[in-house]
Amino acid sequence: MKNFKIVAVLFILSIVNVPNTNAQNIIEPKEGYTPQIGVLVSMMEDLRSRITSSVEKMDAESTDYLLDNNANSIGAMILHLAATEKYYQVFTFENRGFNKEEEKEWMMALELGDKARKKIKGKSIKHYLDIWEEVRQETISQLKTKDDKWLNSKIDNSSMNNHWAWYHVMEHQANHMGQIRLVQKRIPK
Repeated sequence: MKNFKIVAVLFILSIVNVPNTNAQNIIEPKEGYTPQIGVLVSMMEDLRSRITSSVEKMDAESTDYLLDNNANSIGAMILHLAATEKYYQVFTFENRGFNKEEEKEWMMALELGDKARKKIKGKSIKHYLDIWEEVRQETISQLKTKDDKWLNSKIDNSSMNNHWAWYHVMEHQANHMGQIRLVQKRIPK
């Protein structure tokens, strides 16, 4: 009887304390990168994965939903994340801002606002996620060519280093992840 009680208590504790197997509980350097860059890539990929999994099944109407006249749609926010990451690619990997062609392609999504509310709509969530995925693949490809010394070096003509710039990209993603979830909760059912 004593063994049965111990087994029952352990069973109940295992049910109550079930870990979330979808969450990443340990941040480790991603293989194929220097240690600090590997950790950065691991964190960036975790954030992108959480955002993607929270939106990937949305229909086009929900993707375009505007909370109010000053809000951004979830599709626009995903495109904004891609544009921000694209900007930091050229800023950190090439030490420059957008050229004219890149401005034409990315500035509306980078700045958002009224023009973006009118133009960034009518596409599936997959469309926006595919663009972000393409940008991310370029980021991780470029980061494979860098080392921790580069990551911690100051960006020319700037007050920041590369590590802060990519930290900011992650911070930006986390911020918009919260906004996306807020909008999702407000979409009429």
